[in-house]
Amino acid sequence: MFFEGTFSIDASGDGSRLDRALEAAMPGSGLRLRRRLCEEGRVLVDGRARKPGYKVRTGQSVEIEEVRAMTTADELGLRIVKLADGFAAVNKPGRVHSAAISGKDEPSAEGVLADLFPGRNPVLLNRLDYLTSGLLLVALTPEAREAYLEYEDDGAIKKFYLARVQGRLDGIVSVRNRLDTDDRKKTRVLAESDPDSRRWTGVTALSHDNAAGTSLVRCLIMKGARHQIRAHLSSIGHPIIGDPLYGEGDSPRGLMLQHQRIEMPGFQAEAIPLF
Repeated sequence: MFFEGTFSIDASGDGSRLDRALEAAMPGSGLRLRRRLCEEGRVLVDGRARKPGYKVRTGQSVEIEEVRAMTTADELGLRIVKLADGFAAVNKPGRVHSAAISGKDEPSAEGVLADLFPGRNPVLLNRLDYLTSGLLLVALTPEAREAYLEYEDDGAIKKFYLARVQGRLDGIVSVRNRLDTDDRKKTRVLAESDPDSRRWTGVTALSHDNAAGTSLVRCLIMKGARHQIRAHLSSIGHPIIGDPLYGEGDSPRGLMLQHQRIEMPGFQAEAIPLF
């Protein structure tokens, strides 16, 4: 994939940082690449090179030099958190695809696993939403992959997420509603309870920001469905900050949801909490 050309800032981008305004012309590029281009002087605003934090204005002309999309693990911001017993935990930033998308030439964590684990046959075991940051689990042997699938079926895997949500949430809540994920952009939360406890979302309140009207919560899932935590939290009146689909839209810090810890027999890994 290549990015190049010139575009004009419209009213929706007025006052935005240049590195964020570039996303309109570079979908799927990731903030790291856009900042690097600005730092290298490869993005011109009205003919002049500008830094990532430059505030653009409506009507300004932005020129991007031809550049390949990010194709290495380092450029995508992927980091190995732990490597043991045939498994690896890799930390993924938000706004990076977990898996390769059929029919699209977009960078993904799955597409660069060979960079991280040369000479192996790495297999991605779980996925995170494009906007979600945190741990991806990788099998480095066929035996590890089979073990993971068995652990998942047995409900022996615990995945802990951190999220900052709207409103004050107290105590511990178990959201057990069944989810309808069939052929929809947005997962629908149904009224009935899901009999499979692996599909429940356990929510524990950690702290509150009374001034901002938000709460920090830890969520536990075992075998997640698409958008499970996002949809479940929204269904109880506490959408995640920065959620454009189930909440009130984007935020300067993006979607405030992180897969922070994973536990399963013989393997545990943890990322540095982001919020």
